[in-house]
This record gives sequence, C-alpha cells and structure tokens, in this order.
Amino acid sequence: MTDINLPSAETVVKTAGTYGRDLLERVLSTFLQTFIGGIVITTPLDGSMWYAALAGGVGAVLALGKGLVARWRDVTNSASLAKGV
Repeated sequence: MTDINLPSAETVVKTAGTYGRDLLERVLSTFLQTFIGGIVITTPLDGSMWYAALAGGVGAVLALGKGLVARWRDVTNSASLAKGV
C-alpha cells in the first residue's frame, strides 16, 4: 500500500490565508485603479460617476476571475499567473 503525502492542516490554512490576502489585494487595487481611470475618462466626456463605478466593478470582477484561474491552474500561494510567484 502506498503512503499518501498530505499537508498538515496548519499548512493548508496558512496557504489559503496567503492566497486570500493576495487575491483580495489584487481585486481591491484593480477596482480602485479602474474607478479612478473611469473618473478621469468620464469627467471630460460629461459622463456619470456611476459609469466609472461600473467600470471599476467590471475590472475587479475580471481580476477576481483571473486570480481564481491562477489558483486552479497551479497550486501556489499567489493569485498570479506568472511562474514562480
């Protein structure tokens, strides 16, 4: 019978916590960057601030999706698609 090498519960919790913090930081920073970019674009074009918020939300959802795909693609502590991060 072969032995199954499973990580300890402490390792799993630490890995999930590191990944969660990384993903949250990326999603929030993407939202803020997209929201500010939306304001810069909508102000001279006389657009609504809600369009800027919507653009920020779309950017954040896309960042969340990318982070989840990165986690699914490779078991790491990072939401990055780059190897070795």
